[in-house]
Amino acid sequence: MAITDWPAGERPREKLLQRGAQALSDAELLAIFLRTGITGKTAVDLARELLASFGGLRPLIDATQTEFCHAKGLGAAKFVQLQATMEIARRHLLETLSRDSALTSPALTRQYLKARLRDYRHEVFLCLFLDSQHQVLAAEELFQGSIDGASVYPREVVKRCLFHNAAAVIFAHNHPSGIAEPSDADVRITKRLTQALALIDVRVLDHVVVGETLVSLAERGLL
Repeated sequence: MAITDWPAGERPREKLLQRGAQALSDAELLAIFLRTGITGKTAVDLARELLASFGGLRPLIDATQTEFCHAKGLGAAKFVQLQATMEIARRHLLETLSRDSALTSPALTRQYLKARLRDYRHEVFLCLFLDSQHQVLAAEELFQGSIDGASVYPREVVKRCLFHNAAAVIFAHNHPSGIAEPSDADVRITKRLTQALALIDVRVLDHVVVGETLVSLAERGLL
């Protein structure tokens, strides 16, 4: 039976309009993204099949272009559409965060950092530049690669702080393993950066390690 033949209250689009996106299941949300099914399967049937094949919504979103495009009912156009949708969500979070203080909106700050960094398959070091009211001026990915090596340069961080006229910063980097436990190298580079930035009166408010969970070095007393 085609989705158009379903009762109005059970159709994903109508259900979303009536009850909000939060009322939909993963399969229903994915069906709206897919728009159409394939021969013999409605969009909801296809969505359920894809979720079962990938092992859930998160693995589907995290799939490489090759993995994604090889799945039945998907392809390059859908991959581009999904990446654009995810980037819109991240930019929306940053714009929302930019209107508030990063310290009075810790949940939003963490939500943004997780959305920005969690899915990278390599380490990325990001800096949130804040003004004197702790509102976000900019977010920049400054370094890539292993933080355990000579990949994070304090002088470059100092230059970017001066460029943005930042009064404070929040650092974040991801652990592709998904384990967010800070390493000794994480603590050492944070202390080096804190010392360098103190010379230009820029405070380091936190360094957040992003994995499946988030760990704050400030909360651990490691700054």
